[in-house]
Amino acid sequence: MIDLHAHVVLENSLGACGAHGPELHEGNPECGDLPYFRVGDYVLHGVKYRGSAFMDLDLRLAALDELGIELQVLSPNPLTYFSGVDTQSATLFAQTHNDALAALVAQAPHRLAGLAQLPTQDPALAASELRRAVKELGLLGAYIGTDLGRPLDDPEFDQLYAACVELNVPLFFHPAPDGISAPRRDERLARFDGDLWLGFCYEETLAVSTLILGGVLDRHSELDICISHGGGASSWLAERLEHAARSRPWSTKELSEPGAVADRLQRLWWDGHVGGPKALASLLAAFGSTQVVAGTNLAGWDQTEDPAFGDSDLAQRFDQNARRLLRLEN
Repeated sequence: MIDLHAHVVLENSLGACGAHGPELHEGNPECGDLPYFRVGDYVLHGVKYRGSAFMDLDLRLAALDELGIELQVLSPNPLTYFSGVDTQSATLFAQTHNDALAALVAQAPHRLAGLAQLPTQDPALAASELRRAVKELGLLGAYIGTDLGRPLDDPEFDQLYAACVELNVPLFFHPAPDGISAPRRDERLARFDGDLWLGFCYEETLAVSTLILGGVLDRHSELDICISHGGGASSWLAERLEHAARSRPWSTKELSEPGAVADRLQRLWWDGHVGGPKALASLLAAFGSTQVVAGTNLAGWDQTEDPAFGDSDLAQRFDQNARRLLRLEN
């Protein structure tokens, strides 16, 4: 099976965004000094990156063998999108990250592939770095956040979407925890790690609605987009989204047609890393199985051991879907 939800932390990228970091502090637990990972003013405490599958290639490959993952596609750590920093720093970090990622993939090319980090502050530079990452480094597409400082349907992003089509590569969206690039929208999310599960769900659902209602899929009919965690609450809200498009004054004639939103939802791809078999069943019931791919979030707090939850036929379908999405079919 191919795993399409797997983040990586790269040694060479530490400090590559200047004062913004990222900074890794290993700590000394014997003295009560816990490890932390700093990105700008945001500090994630208690996560051990070095000496884990996040940074250790041998540990990652051993985990892939244990989980039965044939190929894992590595993507940037959502903590380090740096979508809120200056363009120069973000561009330098993206270039450093992508070079390091390509070098890592080259150590195990039959087991690993990579998705590029992009400086989305400047869509033209993002498109340029995507071209470099694909043509020169061999990465398979790009992986960006959902909150980029402007709506995802902003015409400025059309040049990035067009570059994906030009290069024939997919584009993946995954949220960053609230509070990294801008103040937390709702301080209630600070409790119980709400940023990571409820905040992500909100961001993913908003991304899906923006891409559809904002006309991105209509302007770029050949663009393949995959949304993390099953698109948040999109499977549950699909009918409500369509009702809004049929009835609200901001809608267009095309979107208000019966089935228009449903047709566009079928164009999207969905990361199957949704938390459990009931959530996965809901996603499959809403959108079918032809555009869903497997993800584990290896070494993450919510790692999934078996993305298909024991269904061998579904595992095979996930694998076939991933090969289509990544253009790996022979």
